[in-house]
Amino acid sequence: MGEDVIALWEETAVSPQGWGGSYVLRLQVHTDLSVSFGRFRGGEPIAVPVGSYVYVGSALRGLGPRLLRHAARSESAPQAIYPLLHRQLQVWGALSPGWQPRRKTVRWHVDYLLQETAVSLTHVLALRSQRPLEAQVARLLLADAGIRPLAPGLGASDDPGQTHLLRIPDGLDCWHRLSAVIIANLQE
Repeated sequence: MGEDVIALWEETAVSPQGWGGSYVLRLQVHTDLSVSFGRFRGGEPIAVPVGSYVYVGSALRGLGPRLLRHAARSESAPQAIYPLLHRQLQVWGALSPGWQPRRKTVRWHVDYLLQETAVSLTHVLALRSQRPLEAQVARLLLADAGIRPLAPGLGASDDPGQTHLLRIPDGLDCWHRLSAVIIANLQE
């Protein structure tokens, strides 16, 4: 795994007291799936075709633990990225000394997808910030002609009318391009 697997962008005025911000997760779905995303659409299963996806989320406190939570599974082995992500978050100082993971409970829409063993969390872009960037980043991604919502409203319970679980073109070139666009837009 290269150093681009877990990337960090930091706002210039970041509080030294904590690690908060937003994030973009790149997911690879290896097998066509049908997934119920909790109560979304009354629990009706949604088709999730093979391909690449991103999820945009935020944790204005506890960004490091939130990212590790996404890399864990409640019923099976964690995502392969978990040890690398854990080490990198420690290097960045994004985990409190003595931090220990808790048993994961399925809570957010993306959790239902990440529970699937046919889904890999492959890349993480951490956006350290004192302000929520989730909605801004999701809208920026949706402006790209090649990106489509998996299902309208999915993954964005706290951003009515929006979608934060998105299908992206396959290939790492797309991930690198999107990461660069996000960072460039945030620096403006």
